[in-house]
Amino acid sequence: MVTTRASVDEVWTWLAAIPDPEIPVISLVDLGIIRNVQWLDDTLEVTVTPTYSGCPATSIINMEIETTLRAKGIQNLSLKRQIAPPWTTDWMTDTGKAKLESYGIAPPQPAGGPKRCPHCQSSRVEKISQFGSTPCKAQWRCTDCLEPFDYFKCI
Repeated sequence: MVTTRASVDEVWTWLAAIPDPEIPVISLVDLGIIRNVQWLDDTLEVTVTPTYSGCPATSIINMEIETTLRAKGIQNLSLKRQIAPPWTTDWMTDTGKAKLESYGIAPPQPAGGPKRCPHCQSSRVEKISQFGSTPCKAQWRCTDCLEPFDYFKCI
């Protein structure tokens, strides 16, 4: 079987359709963990930086990348794990941050906390817990609508 020689742009498009397993409203590309895509001779190399070294979703993410690309005809594939420089929320796309907020998760803010409630847009919010549903999120609440929400911490 011959390996499909898709363009790098086409591969990026395919990867942009793979949802993050912990926050399925954003893609792996929106999350900023796909660092590079390149052809090395007849092998497609995809470089992935996990959100943190102990991320439990890393093996699922790699499996989804491999499954998606093999279904598109990529036979010679190398997944490269790159941990330096470490992932940062600065690598998230603006589109990804907007998708988080429309999903009800406050996107990362450089000032250290959400600017507004993702449900009612009120700026009256308070931290409930430094720890949320995943290690990268904290639990907050709006004091106007009283709804709790996750805040994606800056890393």
